[in-house]
Amino acid sequence: MTISDPIGDMLNRIRTALLAGHTSTSVPNSKIKVSIARILQDEGYIEGYDIVNQDSVHSSIELSIRYVGKRLERRPVIRGIKRISKPGQRVYAGRRRIPRVLSGIGVAIMSTPKGVMTGRRARKLGVGGEVLCHIW
Repeated sequence: MTISDPIGDMLNRIRTALLAGHTSTSVPNSKIKVSIARILQDEGYIEGYDIVNQDSVHSSIELSIRYVGKRLERRPVIRGIKRISKPGQRVYAGRRRIPRVLSGIGVAIMSTPKGVMTGRRARKLGVGGEVLCHIW
């Protein structure tokens, strides 16, 4: 089975795991998904990630989702995820038009010529690119 939007599939798996209250979820492995997982970990949205069966053709990424609060009152750190650039409609932002998510509270993840990075870092480096998603 082929997936037409692998990044959208990853974001939907995270969203579904959050709604179900799971502590982890698994997504198929790719370089761009590992980059997105690294950004989510660096920004504090997930506990961590681990590549399972790395030598296999069907390797996957195990994402540990971060929650706050005690067991019965726990809430996920991720409040919302939105896919911006889709296969049918790509969204690009120049270096002067990089979006700020919720006035800087959230994170815009971008694919730039210098790699996958947050909108804040892209603005600092002065590069634009494709806006992949917003997370808050």
